[in-house]
Amino acid sequence: MTSPFISVSELADALGSDSPPVVFDASLELHPPKYDGDYRKDNGRPRWLAGHIPGSHHVDVATQFSDTSAKLNYTHPEPQEIADELARLGVAADAEVVIYDTTGTVWAARLWYLLRWIGVRARVLDGGLAAWKAAGQPLENGEAVEAAPVAPWTATVARKAWVSQQELVERSASDSRPLVCSLPSGSFAGTDPTRYSRRGHIPGSVNVSSRDLFKADGTLKSRVEVILAYDGAGVDTQAVGASGTEEVLLYCGGGITASAGALTLAAIGVKAVRIYDGSLEEWSANPALPLEVSSP
Repeated sequence: MTSPFISVSELADALGSDSPPVVFDASLELHPPKYDGDYRKDNGRPRWLAGHIPGSHHVDVATQFSDTSAKLNYTHPEPQEIADELARLGVAADAEVVIYDTTGTVWAARLWYLLRWIGVRARVLDGGLAAWKAAGQPLENGEAVEAAPVAPWTATVARKAWVSQQELVERSASDSRPLVCSLPSGSFAGTDPTRYSRRGHIPGSVNVSSRDLFKADGTLKSRVEVILAYDGAGVDTQAVGASGTEEVLLYCGGGITASAGALTLAAIGVKAVRIYDGSLEEWSANPALPLEVSSP
C-alpha cells in the first residue's frame, strides 16, 4: 500500500535529488465560529511568507482550486480547470507533488484530494510545516521565484470522488454504505456554533472527527488508532478496504474537513471514498432537509 503521506526525512531526501517534487503550501485559516453564521477566513500567504519549506509555493485553495462562480464555498472545479491551473503553476501531468500546510492538514488534504481525483501523484507532508521545523530542516522566507508554466495537458478522471445532495436524499435506510461526518463532535451534536444555516448532522450519519485522528504534534495517529476510530463508529474498514463495491461517504461543513477524513482513510488502505462537496453549507440551507441534534 502506498501511503498518501510523506515524512520529513523522505521529503528532505527528495528535495536533494535530481528530480525533486513540486511542493505547495496550501495554508488557509478558517476561524472557528463564535456564533451561528460567523464565517471568517484569512489567506495563508502571510504565513508562507514568514517561513516556508525551501522551493515551495503558496496556493490559495479558495480561489485557485475552487469554482469561484459557484454559490457555495470551495466547490470543486472541473477536472480540466484543475489541470490548467497546475500547468500554469509549472506542474506537468507526470509530476510528483507534495502538499503541506500550517493549519491542521485539512487544506493540504483538500488539495491532495483534488489532485488525486485527476490522477496526479500527490502526497501530504505528515505533520506539516511544524514537523519540518521540529526536525531542524531549513526554512526560507519572503517571495520565491515563480515556476515557469508548462504546456497544457488533458485531465483524466482517475476515480469517483463526489456524492450529490440528491443521492444522499434518495439514500434508503437499508443502504449499508456508511455516511460519516468528519467534523468535531460538538459540531456533529449541534452543541457548538455553526457557520451555516442550521446546527446538527445529516440523519443516519456517524461521527469520526478527522482532526482527532492527528496527534498533538500534527502527525497522523497510528494505523491501529485510526482503524479503531472508524470501526468504533460503525465503519467496517476491513470490509470497505477489501471490496471494490463498498465505499464510505463523507461530509463536513464545506468539503474541506471531509477531505482530511479521506486522507486518513487512504492511510489505512480505504480508497473507495466519496465526498459530499456541498456538505452542511448546502444541506442546512434547505429547510426541507432534516438535521438532527443531540439531546441536551
